[in-house]
Order: sequence, then structure tokens, then C-alpha cells
Amino acid sequence: MTGGLEGYDEVAEANAQKSILDIHWSRICARLKAEVGEVEYNTWLRQMGVGPVEEDEITLYLPTRFLRDWVRWQYGDRLGALWHAEIPAIRRVELQVARGPSSSAEGEAATAESHPAAPVAAPVVEAAVVEEPRTAEVRSDLAAPLDPRFTFETFVVGKPNEFAYACARRVAERPSSPGFNPLFLYGGVGLGKTHLMHAIGSELVREGRVSVAYMSAEKFMYRFIAAIRSQSTMEFKEQLRSVDVLMIDDLQFLIGKDNTQEEFFHTFNALVDAGRQIVVSADKSPSDLSGLEDRLRTRLGCGMVADIHATTFELRISILEAKATASGVDVPAKVLEFLAHKITSNVRELEGALNRLIAHANLFGRPVTLEATQDVLHDILKANNRRVTIEEIQRKVAEHWNIRLTDMSSARRSTVVARPRQVAMYLSKQLTSRSLPEIGRKFGNRDHTTVIYAVRRVMELMEQDPAFAEDVELLRRMLES
Repeated sequence: MTGGLEGYDEVAEANAQKSILDIHWSRICARLKAEVGEVEYNTWLRQMGVGPVEEDEITLYLPTRFLRDWVRWQYGDRLGALWHAEIPAIRRVELQVARGPSSSAEGEAATAESHPAAPVAAPVVEAAVVEEPRTAEVRSDLAAPLDPRFTFETFVVGKPNEFAYACARRVAERPSSPGFNPLFLYGGVGLGKTHLMHAIGSELVREGRVSVAYMSAEKFMYRFIAAIRSQSTMEFKEQLRSVDVLMIDDLQFLIGKDNTQEEFFHTFNALVDAGRQIVVSADKSPSDLSGLEDRLRTRLGCGMVADIHATTFELRISILEAKATASGVDVPAKVLEFLAHKITSNVRELEGALNRLIAHANLFGRPVTLEATQDVLHDILKANNRRVTIEEIQRKVAEHWNIRLTDMSSARRSTVVARPRQVAMYLSKQLTSRSLPEIGRKFGNRDHTTVIYAVRRVMELMEQDPAFAEDVELLRRMLES
């Protein structure tokens, strides 16, 4: 009887510990939902379950490797901080893939019958699935090669592209997953669609699971035309339909090519029906690709459609920093900031501009400066002829020195406010055609003599302080762009 009682006590203690953890987990999940929003919480975090605590580490479980990697990358630090706040002894969070019974992400209790001696069911760590060996290859006989530079590791993720990135990772991990076939990526030129497609293909081949065929829509069309001319259309069809993953880039080029569209439609249906993965990219969403057949647009939109938005300033800075670090050339932060402000629509052009700067620095052994940047990239960085307004100058200067916009016209005279205000007056004189009295009125009805003094003072400081002069020059170039 003693052994039985000891076993009962151990199970009871384990159940009590689990109940305490569930209470803490419920609080943590409530905070997470409040911080990230219900949609994002339900998408990424709801399926987490609580595992055991060992010393200063707690284990959390997620159902797939994709979710585990995503949560670790996006929320790992935050989860650690929240657990430490709840239980100070916990200093680390370990994320693992598991299936089976576990606490749900909101601390919801399991519906199993309660029994005092019932053991706590531990999550089962997902075992590797043993599959028969398959040949992993890039079908070079009918497709373009994959660029080894374009991997998930070299893709810089930010708010504008994080959903497309997550979808691409999901397809690379589990091709033909329900709801992700086809995967349709769309966005403007140079935003990363092709990079993600190459990354998917490279990941699948590296994992040694499938055969991959990647080609542009234009190449698909030319291969189809060549097959017709050589009377080998059946061979062409069999080749395409024998791959595990077919990726077609820039689908918009099939608009107006009715016969090629029809062939792609039949290939699409054959592959999807056979459980094969299709990844497509275009410059617009399926519904906006006027000129494609309705039946093809409908099929393209039935899977996962992920858009890549225009880059933000923060994402452009991250991209430039990553490229500059990889190059080994010291590129000042002010130059990166200038480029991120100047080149806003196209990541390829942004990277190309940085590559040209780096090449110039390596070839001539000269440091990268703002002046050198303008000289080397004069064709890209030509200033627009658009008119700069005083309001725009005030806004940019206020952002740069982190003061309120209202301080530009306030009566405050502290140096923290007065110096940026003087710079804004100086730039208004340099970049607009407004008279001195007009400029004074825009700065809280100040007299024109105040503007004259501000202009002279800024010029003096620029001669005395190179760092200050560089700041003013950076602002001027940003405003002219």
C-alpha cells in the first residue's frame, strides 16, 4: 500500500504543478493576445502547448516545424520575458515540435474525465517520418537554374513581406499543404517575389525531397511554342507534369497568349490533381490580372494568395545594413539612411546602388561618404525638380532631431528646439523661392531678421562642425529627392 500511496502522491503533485503552469500560461496568452491582436494571435500562437519545467527552462510545444521556427523567430524573446515575469525562476523557453495532448494556447482545460490518480499525458515529440528515398533535383532540362544567393537566410524580413515569407517557408517545409496549393505571390517589381521562389526551390532540393522546375512565364511560352514546332507537345506536357513542384515567375506575361494560357491551365489542373505543388508570381493579384481567362484566374485564387507591399524605410535600412555587412566595406549609417530615403520603390535598384558604391570603394580605395555617393550615383540620385514646401522641410527636420512639429512655430528658445528650427529656416531659404518675411511667418510669425540670423548661424556651425554640416547636407539631399 505504501508504494501505491507514493505513486498517488507523485501523480497528484504533477497534476498540481500542471494546474499552476496552466494558470500562468493563461495570463501569458491573454497578454500576448492584447499585444499582437486577435488575428495574429490565432494565426501563429493559439496552437502552443505547455510542456515540462526543468531547472530554469520551460518547454512549449507547437504542432509543426514551420510554426515552431516562426514563433521562435518572431516571439521567442517575448515569450521568455513573459514567463520570467510570471515565474522568475524561469529564464529560458525551449520550443519543440509535438503532437498529442497538451494545454491549449489559452490555458483551456482538457475535456478528459478527471481522476486523482490519472497520470498527466505528456506531449509526444514528433518523430521523423521515414519515407522511401526520392530524387531531389532541379529539372535543368526544362527549367532555369536556381540562384544560390536567393535563400531564406539572405531574405530580409519586415512588415511588408513577412506574410509572403511565412507562406513560402510553409510551402518549402510541407509542399501541397491544404490551403497552400497553389501559392500565388504578387507585388511590384524588385520587392522579393523571385527571391522567395528561388528560396523555396533551394530549400526543397537541399532537404532532398522533391524535383523542382522553375521558369519564367516567358520561358514557359517559348518552350511550348518550340514543342509545337518540333511536334513534341506530348513530351513537353509529360516533362512538366512529372515534376513535384512547378514554379512560374511573372505570370502576367501570359496575358494575351490564349493558347499558352490554355496549356498552362491544363498543366496546372494535372499537377494539382496529382497532389503536386505549384508556386506562381505576378505583379498583381489573380483578380486584377485582366486578360487572363476567368477559369485560370479562379484556379490561381483558390489557394494561398500573398502580397508583398512596398518597402518601408525601416526594411530598406535593414536590407542595406545586411548587404553592407556581407560586403565587408564600412558604409556610414548616414549614407545608408540617405539611400533608404532616396530609392524607395525597388529593392533591386537599392541593392544595385549599394553594390556600385562598394565596388567604387574597393577599386579606388576611397571611403564611402555622402559626397562620394552623390558623385558615383549621379544618374540614380538626380534630384527631382519638384517644389519643396516649408511644411515638408519643417516635418523632415523635426523627425530628424526628434522634436515636435509644433516646436517649429513655438516660442521655446532652448537649444534642443532652437537649433533644428534654425536649420529648417536655413533649408527653407536654400530650397524654396519664398521671401524672408514669408519664411518668418511660417515659423510663428517671426521677423525676417530672425531668419537672416538663423541662416548665418547655421552656415557658421557648418564650417565649425563637420558632423553638423553632414546632418544638414543629408537633410537637404533627402528633401531634394
